[in-house]
Amino acid sequence: MCTDTSFPREARLLDNANYGKVFKRNKRITNRYWIVLGHRNGSHQSRLGLAIAKKRAKRAVDRNRIKRIARESFRHNRVRLHSFDVVVMNKDPAASASTVELRQSLDTLWVELVNKQ
Repeated sequence: MCTDTSFPREARLLDNANYGKVFKRNKRITNRYWIVLGHRNGSHQSRLGLAIAKKRAKRAVDRNRIKRIARESFRHNRVRLHSFDVVVMNKDPAASASTVELRQSLDTLWVELVNKQ
């Protein structure tokens, strides 16, 4: 676990070019609630991008909760994900899943992504 759980600007994917690199060349990991795309970025910093679909989670409150959980999980696993750019997307069941289920399933995907290298 990371002792620094901040989420600075440098830890975020901010523009289309960065998202595009992850979408074009990635390692794809999925489970019931999430799709995680990971791409080695060549630096020692991991970065997170969110693509939470309105089509998959109709209510804004659900989308915001899903994003909050994804950011929290990423912050706590940043050290483990060194040198990965990651885009997290939601699946349909994520909108109705509990916070604990979403968090545990995403934490499992981080481990799987690093081990899949």
